[in-house]
Amino acid sequence: MTAAAARGSAANSNLSVGLIGAGGRGTFDATLLTKHTPARITAIADIDPTHIARAKKALDAPSAAEYKNFHDLLNSNIDAVLIATPVFLHPEHLEAAIKAGKHIYIEKPAGADIEGCKRVLKVADGADRRINITFGFQQRYGPGYRKAHTLVHSPSFGKLRFAHSHWIKGINTKGQEQPSERPRTEAEILKYWKDWRETFGDFIVETYCHGVDVLNWFLGGHPEKASGTGSQLIIKRGDQRDHCAVTFTYPGGVQANLTGSQIAPLWHRDVAERFYSENMVVETAREYWKLHKGREAPTEEREPRDITIDALSEFVKRVQDGRPENAGVSAAESTLTAILARTAMDLGREVTWKELIG
Repeated sequence: MTAAAARGSAANSNLSVGLIGAGGRGTFDATLLTKHTPARITAIADIDPTHIARAKKALDAPSAAEYKNFHDLLNSNIDAVLIATPVFLHPEHLEAAIKAGKHIYIEKPAGADIEGCKRVLKVADGADRRINITFGFQQRYGPGYRKAHTLVHSPSFGKLRFAHSHWIKGINTKGQEQPSERPRTEAEILKYWKDWRETFGDFIVETYCHGVDVLNWFLGGHPEKASGTGSQLIIKRGDQRDHCAVTFTYPGGVQANLTGSQIAPLWHRDVAERFYSENMVVETAREYWKLHKGREAPTEEREPRDITIDALSEFVKRVQDGRPENAGVSAAESTLTAILARTAMDLGREVTWKELIG
C-alpha cells in the first residue's frame, strides 16, 4: 500500500484528491466534493487541456497539478482519486488506481462488456482491504433509499412479490438524425464513445444501470435470467437502443420489470422504483421515497439534497475514519445484470446468468 493511501486512512481534514476525466460528469462530482466535504482537488488528468482549464476554473483550483497521462497523476502525492472517464476505460483505470494504492471513487458502470466487468471483479476482489473502492451508484447512499431498503427487509413489509424500475426521459436528437460510421482511430473512438455499445455499453448499461443496481440491492443479489425487447427508434447515430422493456427473474421466482426510454418529450423525466408486497408498496426515487398502505394517500419523505453529495460525503468520511468500503463486486454484478438484459435483447430470447458468465 502506498504512503498516500495510508495517510488517507487516518483522520485528515485536507484530503488530497486527483480527478481523472475532467468532462461534465467529472467536474460535477468534483464540484460537489469540494463544496460539501473537506477534500480538495489537487491534481487533474485529462487528454484534453481545455477540459482541465474549465475544471480548474469551475473548482476554483488554479494551483491543481495538470497531467495528460493519468498514470502520472496516480504516481503523484495524492490520497484519493475520482475517476469519471468513458465507460469502456473504467476497468483499466480502476485497476491502475488500485495498484497505485489510492482510495477510489469511480463513476458507474463497472465496464461496457463482460470482459471488462470480470476484470473489475478480479481486481476489486484482490485489492488491499484498506483501500476504499466506491462506485457512483448514488442510490445506495441516499437516506431515503436506505430507509426504504430497511423497511422492505423488515417483517412488517411482508414477502416481496414484485419489483419495478423505470427511467423515462426525452433526449435531444439534433445532430443524431443520420446513421454514422463506426470510429476507426483512437481519436475517433474517444470523440464518439457515447454513440456505440462497445464503448458506452448501451443506455441500459450506462444509464438505466442505476435502476438495475437498486433492484439487485433490494432483491439481495443478481437475477438468474432475463428477457426483453428494445430498439433504436429516434437516435440514428451509432447503435444505442433508445428504449427497452426487460423482465428479470430473481431467486425464488420473484420478477422485476425495467422500463427504459429516451423517447419521451424533452420536458418529461420520470425515474423511480417500486417494491410490492401483499400489504405495502414502497416507491423510491432520487428526490423522495413513499410508502403506500391501504387506499389512503401515501406518506412521503423528500430528500434534503442531491444524493450524489451523500455518496461523496460518505466516501470522504470513510477514508478519514479508516472504515474502508469495497463496492467493486456489487457494482460489477449490477453492470453484468444490465449486460444480461442487453444480451437477451441482442439474441431475442431469454438468457441465464450462468450462460452469460460462463
